[in-house]
Amino acid sequence: MSARGLFVTGTDTGVGKTRVAVALIHALRAQGLRVAVMKPVSAGSVPSELNEDVAMLLQAANVAADLRDVNPYAFAEPVAPHIAAQQAGVRIDLPVIVAAYFRLAAKADVVVVEGAGGWRVPLNEREDMADLAQALGLPIVLVVGLRLGCLNHALLTAESIAARGLPWAGWVGNSIEPEMAQLAANLETLDARLPRPCLGVQDFISNPVLAADWPQWLILPETLVS
Repeated sequence: MSARGLFVTGTDTGVGKTRVAVALIHALRAQGLRVAVMKPVSAGSVPSELNEDVAMLLQAANVAADLRDVNPYAFAEPVAPHIAAQQAGVRIDLPVIVAAYFRLAAKADVVVVEGAGGWRVPLNEREDMADLAQALGLPIVLVVGLRLGCLNHALLTAESIAARGLPWAGWVGNSIEPEMAQLAANLETLDARLPRPCLGVQDFISNPVLAADWPQWLILPETLVS
């Protein structure tokens, strides 16, 4: 590969993967790196308009790229990718995504790839997001949505990542509820049971688009700062 990269996944949908991916992009740019972005599959956008997550990634990146490489598969229906693809009469093919990734990697120092949904969300009749991550072979950043149930979701996801032998970059806690019961105790449990390092914990903010200090709470994975 001509670029290093990260694959940002989450314990579920709506846990802040884009928020964390954008923070990573800004932190990498602060290191003087050329950062390309990729959202292999997006769902939930108005026809003829960019998906909101894709737009945020592109706004943060500093490498120009063909939108067809940045977001090879875009669907209007906000449902699971394989269902959205079926409804659109399309099959999501991993080789198409991998080829797009390599075109992006040829232009950048780092490529930040954001998955869709959770770690095992289906992409087609037999493959899922974890299969895509394995095909790309990038270190995994796990975004843990801090809410009731996050311990089970985080530990199961980390177990699945380890079972595939994929490189681990670290995990990020993202507060998605304004007042989570026993937040500190949950973070202590995650820190004790998840593979290290913890790259950061983001406090709850009502409008993440307006947050100007994203990189300040984030520690970059060691493989990307040398």
